[in-house]
This record gives sequence, structure tokens and C-alpha cells, in this order.
Amino acid sequence: MNLTYLKKIIIIFLSVFSIININTLEVKAFPIYAQQGYENPREATGRIVCANCHLAQKPVSIEIPKSILPNTIFEAKVTIPYNSDIKQILGAGNKGGLNTGAVMILPKGFKLAPKTLLSDELKEKTKNIYIQSYSTSQDNILVVGPIPGNNNQEIIFPILSPDPNKDKSIYFLKYPIYVGANRGRGQIYPTGDKSNNNSINASYDGKITTITESSNGGFDIDITKTNNEIYTEKIPKGLELKIKEGNYIKANDNLTYDPNIGGFGQTETEIVLQNPNRIIGMIIFFIMVTLAQIFFVLKKKQWEKVQSVEMNF
Repeated sequence: MNLTYLKKIIIIFLSVFSIININTLEVKAFPIYAQQGYENPREATGRIVCANCHLAQKPVSIEIPKSILPNTIFEAKVTIPYNSDIKQILGAGNKGGLNTGAVMILPKGFKLAPKTLLSDELKEKTKNIYIQSYSTSQDNILVVGPIPGNNNQEIIFPILSPDPNKDKSIYFLKYPIYVGANRGRGQIYPTGDKSNNNSINASYDGKITTITESSNGGFDIDITKTNNEIYTEKIPKGLELKIKEGNYIKANDNLTYDPNIGGFGQTETEIVLQNPNRIIGMIIFFIMVTLAQIFFVLKKKQWEKVQSVEMNF
């Protein structure tokens, strides 16, 4: 088997494996949900759909060249900052590291650069990161992740620019690029169900009667309502209690602290697809202006010498 092909299979396997919680076999992360649920990840309002599940807002940034020539490979660096020392709650209630993921929406004609065209430096920067098209019909939309966040707070996308001379639907213009990135698990599944990455709220007014540890590692909280009826709130494993026995609570009060430490952010930038003929023309113009200035100075010196000779006579 071809070694390059084998490496690609391993990278794909690791990417898929990282989105599955070993303890619960629960697929839980971007971009699988977005690809399955939305034809286009950017809504008409400009919002990227990942924000529907990752409710907290976090920063993200992108670095690209200001302009690029046709049929040229360039880097788009997405930065997803967070404190790598913190741990998130996993699907089974244990603590673990954060994953990161990103989606990049490029202008039509721009696409992921083929690996065969990458320089050795760019191959090294994108090693062990599997970037794929959002769908077979939209190769200008790229997704990556979830991947381990500790070593991937900066993700390099190798992009190939289009050539308007070959594709008449492409023009030498300024184009927008949109990017969204998340770190950590979401709060809501696409089905509308909440994940365990949320605080638990009280259902009724009442008094905390007893708090007992459940068999699954969580807590059972008995609450006496105002009509003296007792009901039980079940707290999943991994959440930290905010209340204690004897406390009076109102409906919708938080019984636990918010466990979420991740979030989603989106931003946008612009890139100019530059016509090389314009650059050549600009260079020629600058050369002509410079020569004209030089000839003007020489002519002035010559005129001054003539004036000097005439004054001596």
C-alpha cells in the first residue's frame, strides 16, 4: 500500500475517533453536525450555524495576505485561543481536554490546495491535520476538527487561488472570507436536547431537604415544594453543586455552577485577487515617473550651465 495513502487513512481515522466519546460512543462535536444538518454553514443573517450549539462567545482571529496572485498557494492561519490548563466536562462526566474545530467560507473559485503542490514548509505546518471540503458541491467551504486543542490553537489552511483567465466567472476583485471556530463541547445538540455541559436549574420553588450521592457519581437533590410535596432533581456526574441542604430556592435558580469553559467565535476579513498585469503596469509607471524626474533634474542642470555661461559674457 502507498505510504502517503496509508498516512491519509490514519489521519482520517484519528479525526473521526476524536469526535467520539469512548465511554458513551456519543458523537458530540463540530463539524459533523453542521455538515449533516445544514446545506450552507452560513445563514442569511451572516451567523455561522455552529453558534446554535456552542452558545458562549469566544474570540477567533484569521491572518491572510492582503492580496494574492492567480493560481497561487497562500496560508490562512486561524487562531483559537484558550487556556490549555483548563479541563472540560466530557459526555460521561469525567474531565478532559478541549477539542478545537473550524469552518472557513472562501469565495467561489478558492479551494483547498492539493498536497502535491504544497511546499515542504507548508506540508510540515499542516501535518496531522485533516482539512476537508464541506460538501462535494462546495469545495470553497472548508472544515477541520474536532482535533486536540492543546497543539492546535493555530490551524493553517493552505488555499489555492483561482485564475480568472481560465475561469470566466472569476474576476480580479476584493473578496470576503468568513471563518468560525470553536473550542470545547457545545450546550445543545441539533435535536434540541441539552448536553451535560450546562448548569442544572430548579423546576419549582422550595427548600433543599437532602443531598445524596447517586450510584452514577452524580447527586440526587430532594426539594420540598411550597405545598410540602417532595420532588427530586437528578444532577449528572461531573457538575459542581452551588447549593446545600437547607437553602431556599426559586424556580429556575441554578443548582450547579455552569461547567462550560468553551465557546464559539466568528470573524471575517478580505483578500484582493490581484491582476499581475496591473502590477507590471504600476512598476512601469513608477519607472517612467522616476526617469522623468531624473531627466528633469539633468535638464535643469544643463539650463543652469547655459545661463552661467551667458552671464559670463
